[in-house]
Amino acid sequence: MKDRSPRWMKDAVNAATRAYAVSTADQRHLPDFLIVGSKRGGTTSLWNYLVQHPLVMPMFPESREIKSPWYFYVNYAKGDAWYRSHFATERRLDQMERKYGTRPLTGEACPYYMYYPPVAERVRERMPDAKIIISLRDPVRRAYSHYWERVDAGTEKLSFEEALAAEPERLRGEAERMAADPYYYSEAHDFHSYRDRGIYLPQVQRWLELFPRENILIIAAEDLYRNEKETFAEVIRFLGLPEWELPIARRHNYLPAPPMNPETAAELADFYRPHNEALFRFLDRKFPWTP
Repeated sequence: MKDRSPRWMKDAVNAATRAYAVSTADQRHLPDFLIVGSKRGGTTSLWNYLVQHPLVMPMFPESREIKSPWYFYVNYAKGDAWYRSHFATERRLDQMERKYGTRPLTGEACPYYMYYPPVAERVRERMPDAKIIISLRDPVRRAYSHYWERVDAGTEKLSFEEALAAEPERLRGEAERMAADPYYYSEAHDFHSYRDRGIYLPQVQRWLELFPRENILIIAAEDLYRNEKETFAEVIRFLGLPEWELPIARRHNYLPAPPMNPETAAELADFYRPHNEALFRFLDRKFPWTP
């Protein structure tokens, strides 16, 4: 019935549901954890695995099946009550705790949160004890996957090579505009940052400077893709949840793409090499894309 309903009816129901949720915002629980990135790094898959756990609450209303309200950037002007409206009430969490003997967790997943500079500070102001999950993917493959996502969405008309060449001009001045206006949202910074978004070290450092190291888990997307259940178990342990066997491990948001031009892949690999090495030194660990 929901799928057959006209658009105006869906919009009216959604508006009424959100109005109710906002009116009860003071009774709702801010997130215990955030999956903050990287884009095209398995965040959607990980979120969908987590909400299968009986002690991870889906966002409200559950029927919407959303992973994030995009609050800390494009919807920031809507305010904290609007943000809180997307999470379970304390009463609901109490009910679940009585049922399972362990208090459930609330959370969200948004891959732009890691890349957009103000988010880490905004999150710390509201949830200083939140646990942060970061999934990093081979930046060459990440950039190419990001590009094809934008092609599929209809927001990219250039070839991959043309888009890489156009990126500096597309991003010119956007960081300054975002710094000057806390409510400014840059589609260019979000959509067309194919190369820049794979320079992970400054993004990781931003979160590590503001949150205790024990509150941050960094995983490799390749590990998640190769062994979903093992990586899921690692995330569950980090969140302090009881062990639980993941019943369905289906990769979400997979987009098939033609092979990348080998010369482009080689150029990107050369570009990212020093950035990757700096990341590995800083974290004192290797990742699956290590040469």
